[in-house]
Amino acid sequence: MAELNISQTEADILIAMEKIRADLDVYEYPGLGGKVIIPLLSRDQKIDFLLDIERGRINLLKGKYQNRTHRAIILVRIDFGGAPHRNPDGEEITCPHLHLYREGFGDKWAFQIPISKFPNINDPWDCLFDFMKYCNITEQPTILSGLFR
Repeated sequence: MAELNISQTEADILIAMEKIRADLDVYEYPGLGGKVIIPLLSRDQKIDFLLDIERGRINLLKGKYQNRTHRAIILVRIDFGGAPHRNPDGEEITCPHLHLYREGFGDKWAFQIPISKFPNINDPWDCLFDFMKYCNITEQPTILSGLFR
């Protein structure tokens, strides 16, 4: 089983690392209550990553995107259309918000979305491509918009 705690230095390196699609498959953006997991690789193909896309069951505008490594370590996550998040120090962060790996806490800390990086945060489809850019996914997987975009 993968070690669930990595150093902050390692996490920062993994977040900044260039990522590419692992295959030429075509993925469909999930409908209500759906989820798709897309494999990614580091440019040198030595490190595996995953891109998760999840949608809420009822609310079209609710969902999350996350970038994981070592199968279980969430490096970056965006939650949108949902409830606020309470950080370990008690601070409440409104939704949408961005989670970044923090050593000793994993993805338990959330931050306000940097609007300069996510100018269309209220459009889940546009936000997905901004998220992939934020995670340095330079060869993006092919994702079809589907019916419930």
